[in-house]
Order: sequence, then C-alpha cells, then structure tokens
Amino acid sequence: MTQDLRDAALFYHRYPTPGKLEISATKPLGNQRDLALAYSPGVAAACEVIVEDPAEASTVTSRGNLVGVITNGTAVLGLGAIGPLASKPVMEGKAVLFKKFAGIDVFDIEIDETDPNKLINVISALEPTFGGINLEDIKAPECFIVEDALREKMNIPVFHDDQHGTAIIVAAAIYNALRLVKKNKKDVKVVASGAGAAALACLNLLVSLGIDRKNIWVTDIEGVVYDGRNELMDRWKSVFAQKTDARTLSDVIDGADIFLGLSAPGVLKPDFVKRMAKDPIIMALANPTPEIMPEEVKAIRDDAIMATGRSDYPNQVNNVLCFPYIFRGALDVGATAINEEMKVACVKAIADLAMEEQDEIVIKAMGGEAKNFGPEYIIPSPFDPRLISIIAPAVAKAAMETGVASRPIEDFDAYCEKLKRFVYRSGMVMKPLFERAKKDPKRVIYAEGEDERVLRAVQVAIDEKMAVPIVVGRPDVVQMRMDKVGIKLKVGKDFEIINPQDDPRYNDYWTTYHRRMERKGISPETAKVIVRTRNTVIAALAVYRGDADAMICGVTGGYHRHLKHVRGVLGLQDGVSDFSSLNLMLMPSGTYFMADTYVTQEPTSQQLAETTILAAKHVSRFGLKPRVALLSHSNFGSSDSESACRVRKALSLIEEMDPELEVDGEMHADAALDTELRDRVFPNSNLTGPANLLIFPNLDAANIAFNLMKTVEDGLPVGPILVGAAQPAHILTPSVTGRGVVNMTAIAVVDAQNRERRIQK
Repeated sequence: MTQDLRDAALFYHRYPTPGKLEISATKPLGNQRDLALAYSPGVAAACEVIVEDPAEASTVTSRGNLVGVITNGTAVLGLGAIGPLASKPVMEGKAVLFKKFAGIDVFDIEIDETDPNKLINVISALEPTFGGINLEDIKAPECFIVEDALREKMNIPVFHDDQHGTAIIVAAAIYNALRLVKKNKKDVKVVASGAGAAALACLNLLVSLGIDRKNIWVTDIEGVVYDGRNELMDRWKSVFAQKTDARTLSDVIDGADIFLGLSAPGVLKPDFVKRMAKDPIIMALANPTPEIMPEEVKAIRDDAIMATGRSDYPNQVNNVLCFPYIFRGALDVGATAINEEMKVACVKAIADLAMEEQDEIVIKAMGGEAKNFGPEYIIPSPFDPRLISIIAPAVAKAAMETGVASRPIEDFDAYCEKLKRFVYRSGMVMKPLFERAKKDPKRVIYAEGEDERVLRAVQVAIDEKMAVPIVVGRPDVVQMRMDKVGIKLKVGKDFEIINPQDDPRYNDYWTTYHRRMERKGISPETAKVIVRTRNTVIAALAVYRGDADAMICGVTGGYHRHLKHVRGVLGLQDGVSDFSSLNLMLMPSGTYFMADTYVTQEPTSQQLAETTILAAKHVSRFGLKPRVALLSHSNFGSSDSESACRVRKALSLIEEMDPELEVDGEMHADAALDTELRDRVFPNSNLTGPANLLIFPNLDAANIAFNLMKTVEDGLPVGPILVGAAQPAHILTPSVTGRGVVNMTAIAVVDAQNRERRIQK
C-alpha cells in the first residue's frame, strides 16, 4: 500500500478510540431496579429457564445473534503467518462487516495455538457462548482438519469463510457466466491453478452445482494433480487427481472453458488464454496481482468473461457478498449446521440477484453507475443492499427443508418484511401505507420529472403497482436520462408525460391558472409564461382539474417558492387557517413525527391546534396511535412566557376539537420522551407512554431540532408531509433521496384515497 494509505489506515484504527469495536448494552441500567433485573437477583430467572430448556438461551441472551470470529493467525490474507495478536485488526474488521451488513453481533477470538487438535478442543468448548462459528485465516491443511472435527462435535453452524465464502461467490460468478455463454455445466472443462483451502472448496461446490468431476484439472506449485503423485498431496486434494501424463498448466489448458486461479501472479500466460475454448471464463483471484491482468486478456480475447478479487475491475469476487447473509439465515432458524444445500441456495440467490434491475441505493453504492447483467456484471456489488433480503431467506428455507433448523420460521412473509429494514430503514414504518397504496393506486404527478431521483421513484411506483405516475418534463430529456441510468421504461408507454413546451392541454391550463390568480396580479400573458415555465404550477393545475389525484414537487428549488404555487392553485382545506409541515424521523431509538418544520414562523394557538389535529391523523395512517407532546421551554406551567402561554392555550383548543386524542403539554422534550421523568415531575399527565408526535412552539425550534436529530443521532427523515392543502400535494426538499420520493408517493396515494372517500361520503 502507499504511505498515504498506510498513514490514513493507522489514523483510522487509532482515533477517536483504538480499534473498530465496542460493547454496547441493549437494556437500560440507570437505577437500582435495572441493576436488580440485569444482575442479582433477577438474572437468576433467566438462568433457570435455560436450565429447564436450553433453547431458551436464544430468547433471554444474545447467543442467537452472536457469532465467534476465530483465528490462530496462521494464514492471514496477504500477510501470511503473522500470529494471533497481529491478526486481531483483521478479525475486528470481520466483526464490523457482520454488524454492518447483517446486524449480527461478534466476539473476535484470537487463539495462540497451532496444534489442530488443541485448537479443536478450545473452539468446541466455546459452544455455549455462540450461535455460530466463523473460522478465519487458518492455514491448510489444518483448516480442513479443524472444520471437519468441529462440524462433528458442535451443534451450531461452523463455517470456514476462506473456503466456503470464496467458493460461494466463485460458484455464483461461474453459474451466471455459463448462463451468458449458454454452455452446459456437465460439459465444461475446468482448469484450476492452486489447490489450497479456497480452491478445493470452490471445486467441491462446483461439483455440487453439476460440473462433472472428471472434467476438472487441478494444478499447484508441483504441477498437475495426477493419480500416483506423492508430493504435496493430501486426501482432500487427491479427490481431483487425474489419470494423465500431463504435468504442467500448459499441458492441460487447451480447450478449457473455465480457468480458476487461486494461486500466484502471472501464472496464466497470454498464450494459454489463446488456447482456451470459445467464450472462456477466467477467474483470476490472486490478490493483489491476479494470475493474469484483465487488460492482457482483453487484448487477445474479446469473448472472455473475467473476474478478479480486486475492486478496481468488474466482477469483484468478495466474500462479503456471502458470509453475513448465510449466517443471518442460519441464525434466524437456529440452524445446527451450514450444509451443502444451504450453500447451493446461497449461490443461486446471489446469481439471480445479479440479473435483477438496480435501484438508486445500489447504484450509489457502485459509484453512481448503473450495471446491467452481462460480461462485466455477473455478480452483484458487495454493497448491494438487497443481498440480505435475497440470501438470508434462501438459506433459511434450505435449512428448514434439510432438517437442520431448530427454530423453523412460521411466517416467511413477515420474516422477509423484517429483513427489509437492512435495505431501507424506512421499510417497516412505511409498510402500512405501501400496502394501502397498492390496494387502490392513484395518479401521482411529479413536477420535477427530469430528475433522476424522481425517475427512479416512478420505476418503483410502477414495479410495485402502488401509483399511476404522471411526469412533467421534456420527453426526449426524460427518456435520455432513463436510458443513461438503466431504467427500462418508455415515455408515453409506461407512464404519461406532460411536456411543458408542447402539450394539447396548454390552453386549458393557462386559462384555469389565470382564473385562479387574476385577482392576485396575474395577467393572461403572465399566466401563459408561468404555465410554460413553472412545473409546480403545471402539477398543481393537473390535480386541481382532476387530471391527477396527487402531486409531488420540491426536489429542486426553495420550499416556500413551491408552497406559493400550491397555495395559489389548490388552496387550503375548509376550516384550516394555514399550511403546516410534518416530518417523520426514524431514529435508532424509535420513530418520531415532528411539526411544524418548514412553514409557519410563529404559529398562533389556533394554528398549533389545527396542526396537531391534522398531524395526528397522518400518524394514524402509519398504523400508530398518536401520543402528542406540545413542546416548550416551560414544563407544565413552570413559565408564563408568551410562547408558553400560546402552547398552553393550544392544549385547551385541542381538547375541545378532539377529546379522544392523547395529548399533553406544555412540556420539555425530555419529559415527552422519558416516561419515568414525566411521572416524577407531573404524575397526572394525559400521556400513557413516550410521545411519538412532537409539536414545536415555532419554526426555529422545529427546524433546528429536526436537523439535529437527523445529523447527530443518525436519524432518517421521511417527508416533509404537507398538511392542510385542499387537495393532496407534498413539497419535498433538495436533499431528498430517490427512496424518499418513493415514500412520499405512498403517502400521496393514501392522501388521495382518503380524499376520495370523504367526497363519496
């Protein structure tokens, strides 16, 4: 590595605290009762239920979600036998990947022992601690001995990632490459360079997938693995010995369909590549320098499909594509092993995912460039967030079907929905609205239809059948941008478009706009110009005239400029004095709604009351019971300042307007969220638990709190949701993501559904 990278890596590991891991408590320990529950005497209850039924360990401890990453440091990738202590940063890194990609907790354990029998005894004795064991960086052939023995002795999954993780990704890449070149697995010739743990695991898994063992030729540092060879042979390698006079890689490469390299740089010569079969598949996985460089292959074979272990070339074979998710599926069903069927299920799930279209998050993870299934994209990106929701269920099903699942999943649909939280943190709380939107899709018009984020949302809306999209934009520009990012939709065929420069409804639109705005200083000529140049006005007019059921705007431009157009064309609901905005904030600690974050600077008591009533209805649509806290610097009458009195009066108005609503105030923010604190300072509060709808006394307080929570506490915002419009309309902000536009589409559809029901009544 370069000196700059080395310095940066050392800084990364040293600051702000040494290492990459910490232990974090999942339960409160803030008082004597917490201590009594967590330790003596309460902990005895948890111990006793495990004595009665050992399976209860997964319900009262973290064991069911805890993996041991274990090594003796004898074969650390790229570094060799550096020993257990020096391998600890690698094991911590592995632990971080487990947590980041699959939510699995890890203890990394570095064992100072090279004797395989002693190593087996140490690791097997740890079974009560873990739900699974991930062996790492143990040299061959000891790794085979250790894993085989542990799988026999232990009743939890044992998985040597250097073998099986690599094998799964390699098998998925070859599986898809064979799909592309349309070759039969049973007929292809495989030549392997390297016969270590990873290479042999790859070959064994390829055999499980249907490649004929008789067509596999293995070479290593001593040459071809042939029947009768004695040098560097063992029982695992001997399985692939051929009866042949060939002795070198050059002797066996002719007509090879697949080259599998897990050996050394430069082993595969350009001349060898020329002698391979038509449409050769080359897996050159030596790191950091592969057996042959991709540019060398490209110069002599334009029909080759190639993968390496490097991130700077297409088709990176990276174990992170596999190991977090195969463990996720195994742990979730309490698997007693990871068997061959589970590995094959993982292979096919990864391969199939590469053939699916990508969404915005996937493309961002891959540097903003859309990848379509083909020679340079035969396996997914390691950062594809869909991996967990595809692989874990496939593995869990395979475990159940093969009888190794001790806790079978009863409701697989619910399980898959739960996994989606790793894809989009908004997935679970948004679920009720997505389900309602799909039952009765409505026409949603997008003002900024040329924006890539909007176009991705349009694709999702169509794919999920949750809305009928209408796009405002120039057709040629919209189509060009969709083609550029790999969205497979056609303007005018898959969705309707309104062209601001040339639409047959133009005259109707500008005359409607003029009638709405003529007493606000808008002349006919001005109306014509505005309807040509203001997409938000076009979208609002489409909703007003009944050409669309809801609108979304604000992806570009200032919030209040868009609000001015919505106000002018659509106006306010009857009985509502002004607009307000509501944001949903998804936090690690819970879900909170916040109002008013964007509209009214200093709301009156009446406006606060109206905002609360309307916002509470939105909270109910998420399947949540609103618990409303009216926030202030004053805590239940501790101050008589002007703002405190406004909030206090708002409470009285709300209680008159909606006596059933659970609401209280004015109160401090900590009292709103901490039930114990609130009970101490005001034991007779109307709230029965932590508030989930926070009403702020003014715009400054709301917007500052919203942005602090979003930034400091890693909050994920949904919204803003515009409250009070006469017809469904929502104004987003330029920081919104494509997924944010999708979320607002579901909300807009449900708004339109509710309006339709009100009209029918």
